[in-house]
Amino acid sequence: MNTQIFRRILLASACSIACAAPALAQGADESDGNAEIIVTAQNREQNLNDVPIAIDVVSGEALKEAGFSSMNDIDKIAPVVQLNQDQGTVKITVRGVGTTSGDEAQDTSVVVNIDGEYINRPNVMGMSLFDMYRVEVLRGPQGTLYGRNSTGGAINFITRKPGKEFGANASVSYGNYNAVRADAGVDVPMGETAGLRIAGFYEDRDGYNKHPAGGGFFVFPAFAAGRSDDTHAYGGRISMRFDPSERFSINLAAEYSKRELSPGIFAAGDLNAAGNGPTGGTCNNGFSRVAPAYSQVLCVPSNTNLLAKINPNSYAAPNYGIGRIGDETWAIRGRIAYEISDSATLSYIAGYRKYTGDPTSRRTLPVIYQSFTFQDEAGTQSHELRLNGTVGNVIYQVGGFYFKETQDRESGFLLPSFIFGAPPFTNGAPTPGTFLSYFGRYLNSDSKSVFGQVEVPLSETLTAIGGLRYTDNKRSATYLNVSPFANGLVGKGSARQDFSKLAVVQRLPLGSNDSKVTWLVGLNYKPNADTLLYAKVSTGFKGGGFDSVGTYKPESNTAYEAGWKQTFGDRGQYQVNLGGFYYDYKDLQVSVLLDTAIGGQIFNAGKARIWGLEASGDFQITDDTNFHASINYLDAKYKELLAQFNVFDLSASINGVGDLDPTKAGVQQPNFGGNRAPFSPELILTAGLDHVFHIGSSTLTARVDTTYKTKYFTDFYNYADGTQKGFTQTGMSLEWKPENGPQHLEGDGGDVGACQGHS
Repeated sequence: MNTQIFRRILLASACSIACAAPALAQGADESDGNAEIIVTAQNREQNLNDVPIAIDVVSGEALKEAGFSSMNDIDKIAPVVQLNQDQGTVKITVRGVGTTSGDEAQDTSVVVNIDGEYINRPNVMGMSLFDMYRVEVLRGPQGTLYGRNSTGGAINFITRKPGKEFGANASVSYGNYNAVRADAGVDVPMGETAGLRIAGFYEDRDGYNKHPAGGGFFVFPAFAAGRSDDTHAYGGRISMRFDPSERFSINLAAEYSKRELSPGIFAAGDLNAAGNGPTGGTCNNGFSRVAPAYSQVLCVPSNTNLLAKINPNSYAAPNYGIGRIGDETWAIRGRIAYEISDSATLSYIAGYRKYTGDPTSRRTLPVIYQSFTFQDEAGTQSHELRLNGTVGNVIYQVGGFYFKETQDRESGFLLPSFIFGAPPFTNGAPTPGTFLSYFGRYLNSDSKSVFGQVEVPLSETLTAIGGLRYTDNKRSATYLNVSPFANGLVGKGSARQDFSKLAVVQRLPLGSNDSKVTWLVGLNYKPNADTLLYAKVSTGFKGGGFDSVGTYKPESNTAYEAGWKQTFGDRGQYQVNLGGFYYDYKDLQVSVLLDTAIGGQIFNAGKARIWGLEASGDFQITDDTNFHASINYLDAKYKELLAQFNVFDLSASINGVGDLDPTKAGVQQPNFGGNRAPFSPELILTAGLDHVFHIGSSTLTARVDTTYKTKYFTDFYNYADGTQKGFTQTGMSLEWKPENGPQHLEGDGGDVGACQGHS
């Protein structure tokens, strides 16, 4: 069972969690219904209501109110985003499109950028985020401007830039689970043309999940009791701004962050316990029979209800207890922009990042296993050169992008010593076990692309948009696989191994190469300043790769989308957005167990059909009262998905099979077509209300926000015990601002991603 199920139940009951709706982009900072929200979703500054993209925009003030501190909190500020936190890695799903694997050669399906720096590794995405000015969540494939791996969408984080006047900000909060969060920053002007900002954060929180001692045979009490899903993190950033002239600007930043946590651990149901598994030689107790042509009786847990037997607030840890992982990140990035003329700007955006996992990291898995990660290092760099401008009434941008990544990972999967007859304890401490498997993964990846997009007016009210991007990906690797049982037991202990001394080593030189052209065509109809109607067809793709068995192709998405953005009222105080989309998704990359001797594999498993309807509204009822609401309907089903059954065999001879078809030779892969895509709730509803009370010269702002999500599955099997039940998250807050107190955050978003209000 997925620990994310339990985590969400806990979050749903935590009153201190605020759930911000997209309308919070306008936030409490904006008191005038005419205030514009400026975004850079299309790599240039535009009014939010002029952007033909379904987008959630959340200001820095709203991020703070929602308790946002890392990618793990992204669903707090954009409820349409589904998050799966799996043993320290972060997997994001938007509109039914996401990545289920954290393998080295797998990338995410949602592009993440921090001030233009490209990030694509699931384990790196667990990093802390701080001193944010704004977040933009773009829904739908963004293959033209954001490139590969944007089949689900893109998330842009814009940090606060140095202000032009001296200023400082600081905040400290305390919540349940002994949650402490402190943020601070200071702006220091350096003459008329430069500025410095120093910012940092500290975060500490107890774990959501409690694990009493007990729960299995040979439990190690020293490890079994405690809490998981905690966090301990800190970091800082130095940002500099230079404006040598009116046409020339430079923004630079260097940051460091470190975190340590006990990842949320799995709760396991023992199928051998009374009443849990099939009995009497038949598939009962919620199990269904599959592959009837086999002589064995093979069952799958399609309708079991083991989750109901486990207390989500307190459940036993695996026998090896609670794991511990840590990591640290260094990053530098910058943007240089030069206005060649009044109608053209040349920009260079670059970022370098070094991620290092703690070499003592370990994860515990049901029921008796432990996974060690002795090396986990990733280095990335991204570079983009872009020219934006206009020729007459035509708006254009062209550019090139380069991304390079190196990964070095070494890990082992440990079985306790008592499995092989050794005592569980030696001198009062757990006896080291034996590595069932041991892996080395050393990868190099690079991606090059060129792109262009134009907006051509066809009349005073109608504009055509077209874009193209060509991407070329290359990836090479050396995989080292140890097979300890092929030549006796090896790797005894729980320390890093020497590959040269291991009994059997399989050395695999691997590689993949793919290229793709993605495109966008669309029409924007704007009969007046308050109305935008748009329709478009766009494509996106996720790069291919390989595992220890073979290569797999890129997966692709063709999206059809239309929308309406409308502002009402004499001061523009009412905003309504409507939209619909249809996705044709092909060559899905799916991670499944196909052969128990080989393990999990990733391959192109089939097709999916996804469509949905979205509506949102933001209404300034009075000068002091705002109401917002949204509804998202999603139908995400596989048209074809070829995988394998993992079975409960009553004869205990096999644990994973395909199916036998008398009309075909060999074992056939079952087709899970018709199943719903994981992390895809059918309905998401949000609503919120805020009101400002004037008390003398001070103000007291009361807010309430709520989100409801219907049930969804956490895997493609759609089993009952892999279901997250429908839930509601509600947050309430009171904010008092004294007379002459700060009404706005100091600093700004800089030239890229400025979030400004204009009266």
